[in-house]
Amino acid sequence: MKVVKLTGDPVKLNDLGTVPKRKVEKPRDKIDNLQLQLLRSQQALFRSGKRVIIIMEGTDTAGKGGVIRRLTRHLDPRGVRVWPIGAPADWEQSRHYLYRFWQKLPEPGEITVFDRSWYGRVLVERVEGFAKKEEWSRAYRELQEFERQLTDDGVVLIKLFLNLSKDEQYERFMGRLREPTKRWKITPADLDSRRFWADYQCAYEDMLNKTATESAPWYVIPADDKQFARVKCLSIISDLLQQVVDSKRVMLLDPKVIAKVIEEFGEGVLRVQLVEELDGKSD
Repeated sequence: MKVVKLTGDPVKLNDLGTVPKRKVEKPRDKIDNLQLQLLRSQQALFRSGKRVIIIMEGTDTAGKGGVIRRLTRHLDPRGVRVWPIGAPADWEQSRHYLYRFWQKLPEPGEITVFDRSWYGRVLVERVEGFAKKEEWSRAYRELQEFERQLTDDGVVLIKLFLNLSKDEQYERFMGRLREPTKRWKITPADLDSRRFWADYQCAYEDMLNKTATESAPWYVIPADDKQFARVKCLSIISDLLQQVVDSKRVMLLDPKVIAKVIEEFGEGVLRVQLVEELDGKSD
């Protein structure tokens, strides 16, 4: 299956698929190129003051963390924040469930990544009984209104859903058990949620159908192939950011620095790199 962009037309989650039609050739090279482009876009975002929110949703082991690590690897850490979302603190539970997310919205020029998000109200809180039916039922409208406020205010909102199969989740759980450095990733909650697999699939389908809009679409990525999912997620983010900023005019090396390098070390130093940088600006 291919990546699907949802803007409100009804879909069946089973029809969207979890396995891509073909593998990505040279995924590491593609990721390297995308990371450089994302760095350029981040610099352009900082200079323009635009705000970006990236939402990563999907079941346990779907690959959200792997995508986020590759997304942020070469970005300026001063301009990107990653918020892993778990259960609300006791003091947050006495407030509206969106309150804690208002506190985490990006500053001008900043990228904010949510590893899980405000959609917990219609996912884990719905499926595992932490919210009453009337609470999660009205949340679809509340979430649409919240996101419309954000996009109307100029926020670039990117929503990615990693669609994983139950069989592949099992394989990834087993892989984590076999690999000592990954065992910390498994929690009792992860294993408990697998018992609710069918309920979660219904909840994901409702989420996609009831909260996908023209201004805040969902992008559904087949996630059984990790490399495919990583490349496609970074590609979507890169393409959408290039629609709002002119990253081609960004020089990663300040012209004042170039002049100082030449003054200090001579014109031959970093000649190839500097020429490539200047050429990249003039494309």
